[in-house]
Amino acid sequence: MSFGELLFLAMLALLVFGPRKLPEVARTVARVLAELRRASNEFRYSLEDEIRAIEITEHSRTRAEALPEPAAGVEGAVARAAEEPAPLPHPPLEAQPPQDARGASPSPSQPAPEPPAVS
Repeated sequence: MSFGELLFLAMLALLVFGPRKLPEVARTVARVLAELRRASNEFRYSLEDEIRAIEITEHSRTRAEALPEPAAGVEGAVARAAEEPAPLPHPPLEAQPPQDARGASPSPSQPAPEPPAVS
């Protein structure tokens, strides 16, 4: 609304309600507008909360569908472990070549250094 339209409405309200009732009418209109604004904000917030709750539910449902089926309890896990031995994390110690203090393997032409004698 432009300034001219607001001025016209103010003059019209002054003529319709008179100078005595105009302040009371303005307060009533302001209260009604504030209540409408509050109600519309509450409605909007409640809609946003519901939408957020639906999105969370859908997100958790899609994550649950993406997860593998759970095992048949502890008994199923124990039975599977007994059937399939776990692979060793590293080769046995006998298969590893000896290393010096720097962590390097000695060359085949050089013998491994002797450990110091303990007396």
